[in-house]
Amino acid sequence: MRTRFVRRCSSLLPVGTSPLVALTLLLTALQPASAQLGTFDKEKRIAITHKWTGARAEDGRPLVPDEVLRRLKTATAEEAWGVLRGEGYHYQFAGDWKEVNPSQERMVGRVVTAQFMPLRPDLNEMINAKGSEEGRVSRGQNSWVIDTLQPGDVLVVDMFGKIRDGTFAGDNLATAIYAKSKNGLGVNGSVPDVSGMQQIEGFRAFVKGVDPSAIKDVTLVGINVPIRIGETTILPGDVVVSDPEGLTFIPPHLAEKVADSSENIQLRDRWGHQMLREGKYTPGQIDTRWTEQMNREFEAWAAQERARHRN
Repeated sequence: MRTRFVRRCSSLLPVGTSPLVALTLLLTALQPASAQLGTFDKEKRIAITHKWTGARAEDGRPLVPDEVLRRLKTATAEEAWGVLRGEGYHYQFAGDWKEVNPSQERMVGRVVTAQFMPLRPDLNEMINAKGSEEGRVSRGQNSWVIDTLQPGDVLVVDMFGKIRDGTFAGDNLATAIYAKSKNGLGVNGSVPDVSGMQQIEGFRAFVKGVDPSAIKDVTLVGINVPIRIGETTILPGDVVVSDPEGLTFIPPHLAEKVADSSENIQLRDRWGHQMLREGKYTPGQIDTRWTEQMNREFEAWAAQERARHRN
């Protein structure tokens, strides 16, 4: 009976789903939910990020290494976009943000997600009871996810675009975010106190608006669950990279590939510019497919640059 049920349910999963992932998803669906806010537990986080084979947080979130995060500090949205589209990920960029504390330095980090919904009293009552059961001490649900942050994290919040009364964090909570993560914040909603946040050295925030109101009439329904901002699907453990265009969310298993591609593109640009300044090659030669001789010269130069950087 159970075998027939599993086989029948497996037919509903996407074509190409591996037997291991299918079994994980089915077994977690059959088991009672663990004591954790939201609809996702550790096993489900591992299942939805099954392409990641590296280290994970205690709750199952992928942990891209610090060295890869460092290498992504100079990656642009365009460079990442080329790799992501080539891998079939067409919806990983979110634009149209207001930036609090703009900086020339990119905001790069491992994503922690939070999902809010408009207030519904019966649901909110259950969430508060669940939070109390799990030992969450504050009445402010927006602080619950901040308590989970680790160094290198970037908190990304789906506040469903709410501006008035959708103010996720003021200067106190922003201070807590930076103290825990040494990183920033992205909110599909608003913040109330830009003046206070400007006093937090190193803190960055990308928001959809600013409003002096206090957060209300919303309910936190999930921590480290999949969220959507615009046309972008974001999973816990993605790597977010900011640049003047907006925020790019890189699946963890593609983060190193994006870093490799970005570095190679930037090296090629540097070599091409140098050749133009030296007058060795013409703009027409640089701005088209390179000859074998040019490629050999570039590879020799790039090898020296990489060795110099490592040393």
